[in-house]
Amino acid sequence: MATESEGEEEVATAAAGGAEGGGAARLRGSAELEVDKEWLREVGKNAAWTVSSFKPGNGVSCLVDSNLDTFWQSDGAQPHLVNIQFEKKVKLQLLVLYIDFKLDESYTPSKISIRAGDGFHNLKEIKTVELVKPVGWVHVSLSGTDPREIFVNTFMLQIGILSNHLNGRDTHVRQIKIYGPRPNPVPHQPFHFTSQEFQTYSTIR
Repeated sequence: MATESEGEEEVATAAAGGAEGGGAARLRGSAELEVDKEWLREVGKNAAWTVSSFKPGNGVSCLVDSNLDTFWQSDGAQPHLVNIQFEKKVKLQLLVLYIDFKLDESYTPSKISIRAGDGFHNLKEIKTVELVKPVGWVHVSLSGTDPREIFVNTFMLQIGILSNHLNGRDTHVRQIKIYGPRPNPVPHQPFHFTSQEFQTYSTIR
């Protein structure tokens, strides 16, 4: 694994599903990064990031530098992979990518597979997403089809770029952020509610 040190705009909502009923979610992108930070926290900074390949100067650090003018560029055969590994099992609820078809054209991903597992040996696909000329932040919920499955509990998340627009070979992704539920967001609450609905009604007003 390669490592590096430290248009049509439509809102792609966090509730957009995955391969439910055998079809992938079709997303475009949003100009705004829409995250409820009262309930979710960014956890990518706690992970080790690697990619399957990169062009010199456009490595994995460009995915997490909070700069929309930089980008990771792959340099190899598809699928292009981003691997996000945690030291301990974490709850992940939302994946957000910044992708810009207007700037990147044939380097723009068109189909993405999201996989989770304990490590490379047992990754399982949990979501497939089709991107339609995306411009902006693409929000992908990691919840399952069961309403009780509001997050994935995992050591590792892998993002696979399966294809690009215009049959492009290499890919550009400008930012990736990953969010999990905040632990015990209700003050003095001994129980750990993970559903926003439970958290809302867990105190006497």
